[in-house]
Amino acid sequence: METRICRLHAAHDLRIESQTVPDLGPDDVQVAVGAGGICGSDLHYYHDGGIGQIRVREPIIVGHEAAGHVTQVGMNVTGFATGDLVAINPSLPCGQCGFCKRDEFNHCTEMQFMGSAYRMPHEQGMFREILTVPASRVHRFTNPIPMNQAACTEPLAVCLHAEAQADCLRGKTVLITGSGPIGALMTSVVARKNPRDLIVTDLHDFPLSVAKKMGASETINVVDRPEALEPFRQNKGQFDVVFECTGSPAAIAAALTMLRPRGTMILVGVAGEVSLPLNVIVSKEIRMVGTHRFHPEFVEAVRLIDIGEINVEPIISRSFNIEDATAAFDLAGDRTQAIKVHLTFKKDRKL
Repeated sequence: METRICRLHAAHDLRIESQTVPDLGPDDVQVAVGAGGICGSDLHYYHDGGIGQIRVREPIIVGHEAAGHVTQVGMNVTGFATGDLVAINPSLPCGQCGFCKRDEFNHCTEMQFMGSAYRMPHEQGMFREILTVPASRVHRFTNPIPMNQAACTEPLAVCLHAEAQADCLRGKTVLITGSGPIGALMTSVVARKNPRDLIVTDLHDFPLSVAKKMGASETINVVDRPEALEPFRQNKGQFDVVFECTGSPAAIAAALTMLRPRGTMILVGVAGEVSLPLNVIVSKEIRMVGTHRFHPEFVEAVRLIDIGEINVEPIISRSFNIEDATAAFDLAGDRTQAIKVHLTFKKDRKL
């Protein structure tokens, strides 16, 4: 059986090709992919041919956010049936390295992460009509969730892991810098923790309008209204916690001026080398914490979407069929018009 795939050969060289579907193993599940979300890393691969030192060195099927319907299950697989709506976890730690043995699975040294160019050969991704994966990577929804919402599981898991790096947020004053897909989902994750104030900043009005729908108490366009940030700098800073979702050196530096002494900055956005005002960090005793991917949070993300506790619908801007993948990637990088853009795949007739 053949399946169409979305394969990147080099920067701006995205091709729709065919590939033979791997045989179904006894512990595998076959999924007709219905929707796949375009992530920031996919955009870096598409526009730049890589992310920092990670380069696309061979053709790679992109995509690591996807959902679909089960079409076949292996003979050893239980708990799944044909037609089940599932999200596919791109992350597969080895379970044997030192990090895995300490339950730090997201830092696995032998991690297989779908759609990643980190290793050679590259780990092939999810943008294909039919996908065969180990059943351990597949998680079932029990309610009739729209396909494109189910495909938001992976980025929501990223945000749940980031939120876990902070102390209790109830009654706190929280800043989220950047309202792209992660910033917008981060807003919904933080909002359900009942902060006193939840401020979201961005350079454009469109993503800020989405942040408002996701639970922000106030949004600030830092280009049009930079003066609106000044009250948050008073008395050494007003925010208890900052979730920095841009990776921008300017945004990080600005947020540090608004973070109160002994406040916490969670670095969610990915960037290269940046200069930091160490005098501010030291004198204010700022706690800076990184956050990387997820592990148990993937199952929790499925649950929260499944029961409707987090509504991801506002971040979904538009869907394109796989034949229009280039147009989808072009729109996905335009924050004045789009937050989360999906590819859809006709093989899933239930979409």
